Amino acid sequence: MKNNPFRRPITRREALRTCGTGFGFMAFANMVSQSVARAGAVANPSGAMSLPRPHHTPKAKNVIFLFMNGGVSHVDTFDPKPMLDKYHGKPLPEGEVKTERKTGNLMKSPFEFKEYGESGLPFSELWPNVGECADDICVIRSMVTEIPNHEPSDLMINTGHIQPGRPSLGAWLTYGLGSENENLPGYVVLCPNQPTVVGPPLWGNGFLPAIHQGTFISDKEPDKPKDFDPNELIPYIKNKYVSEERQKSELALLERINRFHMEREDPSAQALESTIANMETAFRMQTEAPEVFDIRKESEETQKLYGSGSTARGCLMAVRLVEAGVRMVQVYYDRGDPWDAHTDIFAHRKNAKDSDQPFAAVLKDLKSRGLLDETLVVCGTEFGRTPMVEVGGGGGSLKNGRDHNPFGYSVWLAGGGVKGGMAYGATDDFGMRAVENVCHVHDLHATILHLMGIDHEKLTYQYSGRDFRLTDVAGHVVHDIIA
Repeated sequence: MKNNPFRRPITRREALRTCGTGFGFMAFANMVSQSVARAGAVANPSGAMSLPRPHHTPKAKNVIFLFMNGGVSHVDTFDPKPMLDKYHGKPLPEGEVKTERKTGNLMKSPFEFKEYGESGLPFSELWPNVGECADDICVIRSMVTEIPNHEPSDLMINTGHIQPGRPSLGAWLTYGLGSENENLPGYVVLCPNQPTVVGPPLWGNGFLPAIHQGTFISDKEPDKPKDFDPNELIPYIKNKYVSEERQKSELALLERINRFHMEREDPSAQALESTIANMETAFRMQTEAPEVFDIRKESEETQKLYGSGSTARGCLMAVRLVEAGVRMVQVYYDRGDPWDAHTDIFAHRKNAKDSDQPFAAVLKDLKSRGLLDETLVVCGTEFGRTPMVEVGGGGGSLKNGRDHNPFGYSVWLAGGGVKGGMAYGATDDFGMRAVENVCHVHDLHATILHLMGIDHEKLTYQYSGRDFRLTDVAGHVVHDIIA
């Protein structure tokens, strides 16, 4: 037997199965079954799909996350600071603050603010269309994060941790709630090109089953919109050389082989179960995905509501996707860190021009479709910017730029059970630090999960010997912003 060529090493799971009359494996299988029971849509005895139950009655069913990657300046957009006008050109009264790059004296915002709606919520001149929706919007002005660099801050607001490898918000949502459309991914990410230098870890599944990872799709404008083939959005979604019936036959064979392997080697192999589910979803997507992503099917009036450009396309696609039952859609502005205004804050003008109309259109369109009450819209960024002018350390020609500021910044939410027409929390007189109702990213995540019917402390996954959750060991629900 020592030289038997057919003998192979046994796996750890096989060892558990055979040791101690299998009691060790029974305990392991029970842990896995608890995880599987929470991991997205599962088949019930009738063969139909059933969804996991939320922990409490949800306010929202879907999430659209509009992400302005690069670090938006809150004092130039959603958090007006009259004291900056008064102290323009003077040092910050509290003294020099250590920032990522060298900063100088205070700099007032070059953009005028205006109050909108019955609530009188102020927005800068960069956001006139979003301002029209003021009474539906809650601005959290007291956000804080931990590290003033793009990569860890992008990871924090997307995954709840500063290092890659953790599941993203969308992955946790589909793990906890499943998706209402089995023919589309439960979590979709839209951007003309791969956003930020971090890329896929921002929408990855981490240690959750692979079925929960986000599906990245480009919302880049086609060269010839009228002749555009929506199948081109998702490379290789259709096989040009094999018929649909042949694909069904091949997929059925692969599933039988995989399930035979699972029964023979490891009935609890979640990775293989996820592979089977991913293949089935990919096959079903061939029919439904091109229809959903073809925005030409919308009326001319609706298309004009959003305007032109990739952000407009992504926002309209996002609304169509949540209408089709996708649990979460995230729309990034563009590749890299386009809102990163180190050299000149006036760069925000172009970015906002591309974003203002489509962001407002998301709210107006959802409302017209009767979906705003059940769709939570989150508009955010990884950190804010300093109220002081940047004076050196990053190279290039510096004019009116601002450095990174993790100590206080703004995000806004609308729909999905959120109180509209209000500002929550506050930064100091100059916008340097959050000083009232400080809201950490973990608190934002806890609140999003709560609005979706999930207790953030109960949504856990056992990995590497302990229970993990999106909010790690922190997070508090911000009940004051919930209607």
